[in-house]
Amino acid sequence: MNAPAGIRYLIDSPPPPGVLLDVAPGVRWLRMPLPFSLDHINLWLIDEGDRVAIVDCGIADEGTRQLWQALFDGPLRGREVSRVIVTHFHPDHIGNAAWLCERAGVMMHVAQAEYLLAHATCAQVAGYTDVALREFFRGHGLDDSRSDALLEAPGSSYRRMVPDVPTHYRRIIEGEPIALGSDLWCPIRGDGHSPEHMMLHRQADRVLIAGDMVLPRISTNVSVHASQPDSDPLGDFLRSLERYRVLDPETLVLPSHGLPFRGLHVRIDALQAHHTARLDELTQACGTAHTAAELMSTLFRRPLDGHQIWFAIGETLAHLNHLVHGGRVVRVLDGDGITRFVRV
Repeated sequence: MNAPAGIRYLIDSPPPPGVLLDVAPGVRWLRMPLPFSLDHINLWLIDEGDRVAIVDCGIADEGTRQLWQALFDGPLRGREVSRVIVTHFHPDHIGNAAWLCERAGVMMHVAQAEYLLAHATCAQVAGYTDVALREFFRGHGLDDSRSDALLEAPGSSYRRMVPDVPTHYRRIIEGEPIALGSDLWCPIRGDGHSPEHMMLHRQADRVLIAGDMVLPRISTNVSVHASQPDSDPLGDFLRSLERYRVLDPETLVLPSHGLPFRGLHVRIDALQAHHTARLDELTQACGTAHTAAELMSTLFRRPLDGHQIWFAIGETLAHLNHLVHGGRVVRVLDGDGITRFVRV
């Protein structure tokens, strides 16, 4: 696989699903399948002597659990799980956490906002219900049939991929190091993709478990959600990226999707340039008033399935809200109850 300009991959191809591969001292790479167009997630196992810490878990489907069980019966046989660490609440990261924690008799380690939002989404309360989502989508130009299809799309149901969330946890706080074996890993917060995403940085040899905050080829999904319709998650995300420039440019980045790489600052530059270009395109498209549903095609020019539309409309709104917060675009609420956006 060819790397983007300025990016140097640690290895040219990933391990097969369920197979462990050493990527850094005491750190092993585990890839699990996902039933979406983004068909995998990278998980990380950190050695702690005769025990092992798990960072992120995969979704809670039978295939993923069979791969985990094969590991426990094979390469990890006789080794205890010391802890389960979750970078954020999205299903591919937290889905199996309850199952793994119960099996190992350990607590999940996760940031507080991620823990609470996982419970709210799993239980469908507050602004995290299908009814709230349907109204939110309708208010931005999706008719009822498309909104219903979106909610029925594979991968749209959080509860199917996260059937349970642990009822106890240990809180991860930015800047409070976590001792894993003989090493200290420092949590670094990221905003925009989720409310309190935590990366893990081992400063001693410049290794960064980046979660979804910095990916080598694709851009991180940044979406507006029904519970915070006026938020500016893209602004939060871009500010987070800028904070990461204090890390060494030669940091080994272990992302949740794609291949491990070096070239952190180059990738930050590319992501910032990407969003700047998308914002300019949207500004031009708002010469006349349009809904977010109409403007999706400005950012996403290829055909999208239901699962992809879910992310596409949220990301389109993230860019539009950022333009509103920056004074480049205004919202117009028409008599039909639909929100439209028009350039200032």
